[in-house]
Amino acid sequence: MKAIILAAGYATRLYPLTIDQPKALLPVAGKPMVEHVVGRLATMPDVDEILLVTNAKFARHFAEWSAGFTPPRPGLAPRIIDDGTTDESNRLGANGDLAFVLDSEGIDDDIVVMAGDNLFAESLAGFSAVCRERGAPVVVLTDIGDLAEMPKYSMVEVAADGRLTSFVEKPAEPTSTLSCIALYFYPRVALGEVRRYLAEGNNPDQPGRFVAWLFEQQPVHTWRLDGLWYDIGGLEALQEADRLFTELLQS
Repeated sequence: MKAIILAAGYATRLYPLTIDQPKALLPVAGKPMVEHVVGRLATMPDVDEILLVTNAKFARHFAEWSAGFTPPRPGLAPRIIDDGTTDESNRLGANGDLAFVLDSEGIDDDIVVMAGDNLFAESLAGFSAVCRERGAPVVVLTDIGDLAEMPKYSMVEVAADGRLTSFVEKPAEPTSTLSCIALYFYPRVALGEVRRYLAEGNNPDQPGRFVAWLFEQQPVHTWRLDGLWYDIGGLEALQEADRLFTELLQS
């Protein structure tokens, strides 16, 4: 199984911190954010390679970091893929970047896809087991816990057997606090759907948009993430994550 970290954004909401530094290399609890991401992916025993897709502006930053990084498992230092974009005007978007990696690297394997700004403490061993069992797309859910916060996220509903039955991106009038985070499993047989989704003119950004389209085409299963989780969008979330993860590591 290949893991793909999406880290090709320009993080303008975090300016000036990210003018000359990619968001995923900003420190959280004393180490670059992306090292927390790699640490979680390493808890999936089936993952044998990690690819990190970034842009031309920050490819050198990630390459220098990766060269000096000691991965939690041998062979899991991320391989850096440059998508060739230079700024907000020509970026590919998350779904576009996923397709770029699949095509440029000739990937013909199961994949797990994770955003480079998703932080949490829970092991993904249970997620990995569900992916093996289902052999079909699996998305990760968490409970945001506050309806007022839901317009920032996706809102989902699931059937009794765990299948995804509804997906609304950034709901204006949310009725649930259950959300899909940017962590997805796609089996090898489903990879062609990424290309079909884009070929039909759908949104190349926001990876949840692909999930919203995919569950209408085939069963998409879910796995629940409990505990601490942060989507590092702005400075407040970055500072809060730094504080809580520091406390967690010290406890």
